[in-house]
Amino acid sequence: GKLYFFSDGILFSDPHHGSISISKNHMTSISLYDGDSTSIVAALFIDFKSSLLAHLPIEFHAQDNFLMIALFPKTKIYKAFYSQVFSSWKNQTNSGLSLRVVQEEFLSVEQKKLHSSVQKLFNALSSSGERCRELKISAALPELERFVQHFTVSSVSHEPIMRAHLPILLQQSEIIPDSKAESDKVVITIITGLPGCRCSDLCAFLVTFNKERGRWMVYRQTMDSPECFSAAHFQRYLSGVLEAQQNHSVRQSPYTKKNKRLLVVLQGYTDVIDVVQALQTHPDPDVKSSFVIGAVNTCVEPLSCYMEHRLLFPKFLDQCSQGLVSNVVFTSHATEQKHPLLVQLQSLIRAANPAVSFILAENGVVTRNEDIELILSESSFSNPQMMRARYLMYPGWQYEGKYGAGSVFPPMVQICVWFNRPLEKTRFVTKCKAIKSLFKPSPFSGNIYHIMGKVKFSDSDKVVEVCHNTSSNSLSLVPVQEGPTPPDSRSDNRDCSSQQEFFLVFIGCSLKEEDIKDWLRETAKQKPQRKALKTRGMLTLQEIKNIHVKRHLDPLPAGYFYNGTQFVNFFGDKMDYHPLMDQFMNDYLEEANREIEKYNRELEEQEYHDLFEQKT
Repeated sequence: GKLYFFSDGILFSDPHHGSISISKNHMTSISLYDGDSTSIVAALFIDFKSSLLAHLPIEFHAQDNFLMIALFPKTKIYKAFYSQVFSSWKNQTNSGLSLRVVQEEFLSVEQKKLHSSVQKLFNALSSSGERCRELKISAALPELERFVQHFTVSSVSHEPIMRAHLPILLQQSEIIPDSKAESDKVVITIITGLPGCRCSDLCAFLVTFNKERGRWMVYRQTMDSPECFSAAHFQRYLSGVLEAQQNHSVRQSPYTKKNKRLLVVLQGYTDVIDVVQALQTHPDPDVKSSFVIGAVNTCVEPLSCYMEHRLLFPKFLDQCSQGLVSNVVFTSHATEQKHPLLVQLQSLIRAANPAVSFILAENGVVTRNEDIELILSESSFSNPQMMRARYLMYPGWQYEGKYGAGSVFPPMVQICVWFNRPLEKTRFVTKCKAIKSLFKPSPFSGNIYHIMGKVKFSDSDKVVEVCHNTSSNSLSLVPVQEGPTPPDSRSDNRDCSSQQEFFLVFIGCSLKEEDIKDWLRETAKQKPQRKALKTRGMLTLQEIKNIHVKRHLDPLPAGYFYNGTQFVNFFGDKMDYHPLMDQFMNDYLEEANREIEKYNRELEEQEYHDLFEQKT
């Protein structure tokens, strides 16, 4: 076809459509996009009035009422347009319409799509070989690239993908549409890590340091559960939080409302994806839409990462996984940044999660404001790159919680024992320090790696929080601050009169509850043993000497005298001991056995309670 430009319009002549004239009276605007490059197809976009539709062939009708005329670079029409038409149309003012040169961001989605197809056709015609064939196919099938992109995303898993997330995965959008305002949601900050990683220390620091950020709530897993994380318990907790929040909001003035934050502290062999899926699969849609995960942070204590040599504890790398974890917080060696162990772990974690941020927080204390902002981020988890990685790493995570996190290997057992009697501090510390020397190699049966809980020692009335990490052989005994405590989760199933006050959680491989109780009994006050009656053969040489010293001046039998150093009889025989020494020893044994019998009787009368016996 041929194209003619006039001062008042355009004439297009084509054998298939005949002659089509487009007067400027039917136009609303004329725009030119050429990308400021001679390798980009120049596109002339003509927005027209609906009155022109009656004069256009049906195939030229568009929803947005615009036409595009493509001018391929280095062609005659391209050169003629810029040399003869461009300047006159751009400076023309008598008709009320002038040519505007626009940038790509001012084009509509449909205009960008149309120009992209024409650009691909131009590239195909300008190329040769295999690349030419690919470009020609792409140009002939404008939707092929979109199909391939969609196929790439959908082929990862058999599970469906949420409609709202599809534009993010196809990189068509960077914003997730949400029906509920972000300001109305409770932001969840997850802090996880292996036992002994000082998650609780970081949590305490954040709550204390950031009170001005709003109202804080803290969720911790129940200690007496055999599971590291209970999805059902977490979901019930979220329901309770939402109900309490709604009741509080009714009574609260809108001017005094503060943002709500929930810190989820999970210290154990927990998969973060289980926590995410517990929220996504909450049976109450109101609860599900009222919470949003802000960021996931993993605490790492370098000395507590390896079971043996370079064998990592289970779930270590899973807790640093790409697509879920935004920050890894190192809670020790913060002042030794070149420490070989720290450097080695950072390299390992970086290989598993290239985009993760490293934060140094000795004993859970964060020293930089930028790091605190990272930990408490409200949008890190929803970052488009994180979401794309999440769909790739955890197929089905968003759909009915169908992603299975996998089992813990080597299997770790968590046993919680409750008791209500004090322990002996010295015995307890000695037993804890001796655990590491009793470690067994693979399969690690009976190895105790972590002990934590609350106890009372006989030398004090204060309750002490215990945290023992066997790998680093560190024992922490911190008095519990007095104040209100949350209700015990066990109260649902036990009678209040039988509640026990103290507990310890033992984590290790193939542990048995009876073995743990026997171990713990040895740290309590031991029941005194009955004393055996003395016999002549049990007397020590020192005891015999003491008897002699005490009674060597007792009256002598007839025929004996004492010369000051020895005893001499009638015949001149000398002895070192009193002639009645046998009688003296019998008297001594008789008196000693009376004392032993008295002690044993008193011992029998004493009441002794086993460590795990219920108080009455």
